[in-house]
Amino acid sequence: MAGVSIRNVEKTFGETQVIHGINVEIADGAFVVLVGPSGCGKSTLLRIIAGLEDVTGGQILIGGTEVNDMAPKDRDIAMVFQNYGLYPHMTVAQNMGFALKLARAETADIALRVGRAAEILNLTPLLDRFPRQLSGGQRQRVAMGRAIVRNPQVFLFDEPLSNLDAKLRVQMRAEIKELHQRLKVTTVYVTHDQIEAMTMADMIVVMHDGVVKQAGAPLELYDRPSNLFVAGFIGSPSMNFFAATVTDGALRLADGQSLQVPEGTSLAEGLQVIVGLRPEELVLSDHGLRAEVTLVEPTGAELHVGARLAGQQMTAVFRERHSLKHGQAIAMTPLPGRMHLFDPTTQTRLN
Repeated sequence: MAGVSIRNVEKTFGETQVIHGINVEIADGAFVVLVGPSGCGKSTLLRIIAGLEDVTGGQILIGGTEVNDMAPKDRDIAMVFQNYGLYPHMTVAQNMGFALKLARAETADIALRVGRAAEILNLTPLLDRFPRQLSGGQRQRVAMGRAIVRNPQVFLFDEPLSNLDAKLRVQMRAEIKELHQRLKVTTVYVTHDQIEAMTMADMIVVMHDGVVKQAGAPLELYDRPSNLFVAGFIGSPSMNFFAATVTDGALRLADGQSLQVPEGTSLAEGLQVIVGLRPEELVLSDHGLRAEVTLVEPTGAELHVGARLAGQQMTAVFRERHSLKHGQAIAMTPLPGRMHLFDPTTQTRLN
């Protein structure tokens, strides 16, 4: 196993720069998720680590060794792609052991390693089947098994669950996390799904337009997003944002309603701020922010409520089963200490 160091990495396609001087340190044995919207550069960065793309500038180190000029096969990494890439004419066992066969490993060693990986992934009864005889989840397990048998220093996953249905994604998400906890191999995982990132990662790296917006533990990014982009991207439903002005020591919204400035936060009179309120951190109250219900969506475990507040649409999520109707007037208060404040110009966190 080995850590991965990404140092001042840049990538340009023609005149278009898609990666802008990224620095990330991935500890040995860590599970790190690169997350962000489509086009943010996360898959390009993963391909750079794998050696499938050359760097324009900077360094990639695996286990302390610079690998910029190494071929992918020499980097001791294994990659699982969005498309399973299984050979249709080969059995599960043959697919899993093919890379070892190409490397001219002993037949007995191939059988041993394939058998061990199949046992880990619950594929032993399927070793003689062909890909066409497998479900999507089973094919993904085979692709993972093909990576495991190589016993690499680093696993790379490029949106491996995007072709699966919602229920199977949840199941495979848990299986991949359990697999990592068992093997303890350094893992870099790319996804656009922030729920996957939150549930699987030791560290999340949030990317946007080829730069890292914030990196840290999942709950660190959720509880203290350092900027507006991370605040809006992490969390589902996404955070509500309201423009406000500091007036008489309070935060005055566009419709004249106000919120108390969070305890321990000092803001100058007249300062313009962006107030962030997470949907799940609002509670119904008698004397909170007044809003009008526009949509009620019961999900079973939660009640999602769309409302009009301060001239804009917002979302609240309640665990309780309130009887709310379209057009009803309600009042909501944020949980103590759960308000987020941002500078509207720099978009950085203020509190």
